[in-house]
Amino acid sequence: MTDVTSAKSARRPHHWRRDLMELAALFTAVAVADAIANLIGHQPDGPYLLMASALVLTATAGFHTWWARRHSHAPPPDTDGSSGTDGTGGTGGSAVQPVVPALSTTPGADAGAEDESEAGAGETTLWRMRTTVRDAPGSLAALCTVLARHGIDILTLQTHPLAQGTVDEFLLRAPVTLPAAQLTRAISAAGGSSTWIERADAHDLVDAPTRVLGLATRTALDAAELPLALRQLLGRCTIHSSPAVSVTGRATGETAPVEGVLEETMMRLRDPSGGVITVERPYLPFTPTEFARARALVELDARLGPRVPRSEHVLTLPEGNEITVRRADHADLDAARAMHERCSEQTLRLRYHGPVRDADRYLDHLLSPRFGRTLAVQTASGRLVALGHLLWDGDETEVALLVEDDWQRRGIGSELLGRLVALAVEAGCESVYAVTQASNTGMVAAMRALSLPLDYQIEEGTLVITARLDASPLGSLPSHESHGQSRR
Repeated sequence: MTDVTSAKSARRPHHWRRDLMELAALFTAVAVADAIANLIGHQPDGPYLLMASALVLTATAGFHTWWARRHSHAPPPDTDGSSGTDGTGGTGGSAVQPVVPALSTTPGADAGAEDESEAGAGETTLWRMRTTVRDAPGSLAALCTVLARHGIDILTLQTHPLAQGTVDEFLLRAPVTLPAAQLTRAISAAGGSSTWIERADAHDLVDAPTRVLGLATRTALDAAELPLALRQLLGRCTIHSSPAVSVTGRATGETAPVEGVLEETMMRLRDPSGGVITVERPYLPFTPTEFARARALVELDARLGPRVPRSEHVLTLPEGNEITVRRADHADLDAARAMHERCSEQTLRLRYHGPVRDADRYLDHLLSPRFGRTLAVQTASGRLVALGHLLWDGDETEVALLVEDDWQRRGIGSELLGRLVALAVEAGCESVYAVTQASNTGMVAAMRALSLPLDYQIEEGTLVITARLDASPLGSLPSHESHGQSRR
């Protein structure tokens, strides 16, 4: 039964026949009282009997009123028979029925409900907070009491045990009028130390096990997802992949133990493909729990080995030729070197900004999924004619294009760039930048065709164009799944 139905049932009007009967009963009572008064009043003790009768009636009415008020607060009887008893005095039936609280219709209850509704309608904001407390009974309870006193709802809670104390990580829904500084002071007064707080969003509402499983799935499907998965797992951090061998073929000396290294705000993990993955978070030390989760992701990547999704997208150029856009990896190394041989020195110089003879040395690094994602364009005959790179550069992301001379000015570069930017948006990048020269009009035109806010910087003849991706929603950007036909 709904609230409206209950309220209507409580206010059902009386029938006119009942009113007529009550009025007749009233007149009858008056007539009887008058007859008794006349009969007793003529007796010698009549006045005393009348006074005694009035006192008895008054006492009876008072007792009846007290009795009615007392039983009006008793719980309502069980109407569904779930708590009734059978003939033997035991509980009837074996099923336990749920107890449903009655809906209160008193004015006080209605006022309280309105107050709660107004409080719930107030604006709130999400916060992620981490603080260190003593590993002692009552420490967490003290924090929760302070949060409740400020009208803060605890949505999720994770604990990270340490050698000294425990790190508690909260996802909080707090009134929008509560400043972070005031909350931090209150937590410090309750025993929290090294408190860190930042704004959260709806993505943080996913519980930790679900988020870790999702990141593990992404890593299992694509080796290029490992750096992105680590960043989403650990929050705002800087990730650098250092190869064991440089582009010139020399050993870099970068190595790490199999079990990894944890040093306060930095962790070093052995890259399954060689080299070291360094994760830094200067503003917040890593906990052993976070270190263990990161190691588990890296171990999963190592066990699965090199892998790249094999989806293909067939496009038709304006002149009618069909090309295929797909992900590239080390298996395309020979085809990429053959494309270099067909490119002019000017094209290679605009792409690599250095001696043309060193171009082939970069390919092993560029085609590694650990340092980013590469898209390849091949013709119907299987010849590789263009490469597009999305490279992770710490907190920033670089895009780079190389199109064979005979296939330039056909829209291939713009198509590749649009797909790379869409990949960057999906990866959560805030911006991408391209390093080129002012004379490279093709790259400049492709960046301008993105219809995104651009920043230009020129240093010693080198042009750096940065596109801000947070200025436009994903739906307004070119999608790498939105053109042509797909083959998997």
